[in-house]
Amino acid sequence: MASCALSRAGHPFSTLAARVVCALFILSSTPVFAQTSGPPGDLSTLMQDPNQWVMPARDYANTRFSPLDQINTTNAHRLEPAWTFSVGVDRGQEAAPIIIGDTMYIVGPYAGPYPNRVFALDATSGELKWSYAPKPEPAAAGVACCDVVNRGLAYDNGKVFLNTLDAHTVAIDAKTGKELWHAKLGEINQGETITMAPIVARGKIIVGNSGGELGVRGWLTALDEETGRIVWRAYGTGPDADVLIGDDFDPFYKNLKGKDLGVKTWPADRWRIGGATAWGWVSYDPELNLLYYGTANPSPWNSNQRNGDNLWTATIFARDADTGHAKWAYQLNPHDEFDHDEINENVLVDLSIGGKPRKVLIHPGRNGYMYVIDRQTGEVLSADAYDPPITASKGVDLETGRLIPNEEKTPLLGKTIEDICPAAPGAKDWQPTAWSPRTHLLYVPHQHLCMSMKTSEVGYIAGTPFVGASVDMYAGHGGYRGEFMAWDPVARKRVWEIHESLPVWSGALVTAGDVAFYGTMDRLFKAVDARNGKLLWQFRAGSGFIGQPVTYKGSDGQQYVAILSGVGGWPGAIASADIDPRVRNAALGFAGATQDLPFYTAGGSELLVFKLADASELGAQGAQGTPAGQPAGSAPQPQQSPAPGDTNAQPQ
Repeated sequence: MASCALSRAGHPFSTLAARVVCALFILSSTPVFAQTSGPPGDLSTLMQDPNQWVMPARDYANTRFSPLDQINTTNAHRLEPAWTFSVGVDRGQEAAPIIIGDTMYIVGPYAGPYPNRVFALDATSGELKWSYAPKPEPAAAGVACCDVVNRGLAYDNGKVFLNTLDAHTVAIDAKTGKELWHAKLGEINQGETITMAPIVARGKIIVGNSGGELGVRGWLTALDEETGRIVWRAYGTGPDADVLIGDDFDPFYKNLKGKDLGVKTWPADRWRIGGATAWGWVSYDPELNLLYYGTANPSPWNSNQRNGDNLWTATIFARDADTGHAKWAYQLNPHDEFDHDEINENVLVDLSIGGKPRKVLIHPGRNGYMYVIDRQTGEVLSADAYDPPITASKGVDLETGRLIPNEEKTPLLGKTIEDICPAAPGAKDWQPTAWSPRTHLLYVPHQHLCMSMKTSEVGYIAGTPFVGASVDMYAGHGGYRGEFMAWDPVARKRVWEIHESLPVWSGALVTAGDVAFYGTMDRLFKAVDARNGKLLWQFRAGSGFIGQPVTYKGSDGQQYVAILSGVGGWPGAIASADIDPRVRNAALGFAGATQDLPFYTAGGSELLVFKLADASELGAQGAQGTPAGQPAGSAPQPQQSPAPGDTNAQPQ
């Protein structure tokens, strides 16, 4: 396919040199890390250095685990702000900072005079080294589904890679901020945008599109990292040739075997406007040379207009990184009725299942089930409800792999169906989990919402909403709207949980110090004991958190923790965009669930960086909100967060 790698110049604002420090640190643990060698600056080598955070997920396995332990359960209460920086735009801040050597790279959302602006900062002092502003199409903001967010940057061999909302990928010189190339990947007049963070594998930039609520046909694309040339593109719907399904495609389940199922499982030509975008996370197993990712919802939401299983929507694919050819696939939600995209992360770990070692992926499904899947074959080993009660379905049949529908909740044209749990954003949306090889637990930030849904006929007009449903979301059973919890994938149960009043839309981070971090939409950034959920420390910021925490070691030898503060995204648009909170079905129904959010927070744009305070400078009282002198190893004690949050750690 022809590339559009042109020379669309951006604006580098300054050119202080950056240096890259690479220290080889081979990890021997259950997560799957790249063990290949490479020259200094090569991503597969850099991610083995515990002092850096070289991609939003930190590693190809998507663990978001840091081997650093300077900050631990005995001293986390001493955390204090080290420095801050504003990206200048008060909209949803979902991006993860990345740290290469002594330089931090961050990106802002698609808003303000410099949309998707990239900043290079000294990771220890916060000094600005350079910034780069692309020249995107302003019209892209008008077709973005759920706020104008960006989820982060990628890096490899001296280049930083940026996805812009107007469906371009840009390569930037990491030292100078100079644009090296850019490639146009989609058409905003068709509703295509890009919000996902790219990843780099085997010299290719892996990028997926957004726009399922506008009838976009989804794809995953690989670009040559040196030129921006398209190497391969795999569509999410359509004939096998387009989906890159060939003779070596071997799904585990029989119903997924057959010719051109991406056409035959749809009404005539509906696959052309059928969704299956790839706007979430991509994992990579270098030993198997396989990329893993999930596709999004079918279009429109009104399932009455698209009979059939609607392949390959709501599907996990395993693809050859070199060719893009699918090796296996598994559809989690055949004929999805509730907008349950399955773009969530696939965490690659090696576990003992039934007494046997298995190479698996853990997928916290938007449909409310925690999947453990053999990543070599696509066999579902377990699928357990992690956000009960689930009313949208009755479970997963492990013999067939199929979701068991609850016919009482089947959408009927023109009829309001109530108490559908989980709601359209799922039990968990894009906000990523973290896995600790020390505790063997998965740390899950998620929402706890139900909804009422009424479907209606909708016509397709390119670049306009193609939904066909009115949704009203509200707190799930129990009255809370969010939760941060720890899940044991071998025992197939939760270990502890922390209820929050509002959806927990931030990512998670866990460290070798046995500290887990997450943020709340009511402006609290929290550190908890990874083993029992006990609150260790919290910090009240100027705006709510929907970003991704990361940690790294500065040039001064100190461990730092960083996160962007700025409420927005799908659940927070009501507080950062011009949305009337009295209209419950606004923001595709999320306004109903977060009507009170504007009373607690507004939009923000601040990068917050923390480190440990000198113990000699602390008095009898610990850091903000946390009593000092509390034994770190004691049993979890209820910790009442300031309103509206409820942070009772509940061991199971």
